[in-house]
Amino acid sequence: MSALPHDLYCDEITGRTDALRAAINGADLDATVPTCPDWTLRDLAVHVGGAHRWVGEIVRTRATEAVPLERGPGFGPEGDDPAALDAWLADGAAELAELLRAAGPDQNVWSWGWERSTGFWARRMAHETIVHQADAALTAGTGYEVAPKMAADTIEEWLEIVAFVRAAGHEKAAELAGAKGSIHLHATDVPGAEWLIELGEDGFTWRRAHEKATVALRGPLTDVLLVFNRRLPADSDRVEVLGDAKLLDFWLEHSAFG
Repeated sequence: MSALPHDLYCDEITGRTDALRAAINGADLDATVPTCPDWTLRDLAVHVGGAHRWVGEIVRTRATEAVPLERGPGFGPEGDDPAALDAWLADGAAELAELLRAAGPDQNVWSWGWERSTGFWARRMAHETIVHQADAALTAGTGYEVAPKMAADTIEEWLEIVAFVRAAGHEKAAELAGAKGSIHLHATDVPGAEWLIELGEDGFTWRRAHEKATVALRGPLTDVLLVFNRRLPADSDRVEVLGDAKLLDFWLEHSAFG
């Protein structure tokens, strides 16, 4: 699937931040996030808001070289007031979305990835916020759902990230090369939302396909997304794993990086 419209990613940044804010509103901000056990809910919120501000600095200055994190305009509000944290999150998301809309998708800016553009960052920050909203929702016990087109794009962007990081020599991801077999992702509630990932000596490839594989992960698209991004265990009763579950576990273990 090709990238979605730029404005849709901008809308998702603010919409998902609003959903994250709603999930943590009234929750214990010192609670541990099970899917990111080194973080509390407050840490999660500061990470998301800090990432928005850091990327906002890249876009605002049209940076063509890496921007140190400390050059971002503040990672977290002063004090522990939940209302201040909530406002800080909302302001950071709104500012980033505004900067990205004004820039459009084709401005040349630095990124760590395979494409150096404002469009890369709009997509990356949309999916970053989508996945971390899941962390907040799972911690707070609130509902979570992603629209089909955006959920499918979240999966495809993650495949692109894993491929890029593997090619760049990341130690864990590099071990995907040499593994044998195939993984079929099959959303049971969205026609056509299926992928075949084939592993081999040179790494892996993927395509949209409905084909028999070494292992299949089946379930609602949002739940397939959550398993694929390691936010829901593969043995959850919300999904079904058919075939060689060890291959799926191998993939999940070797695509586990920040």
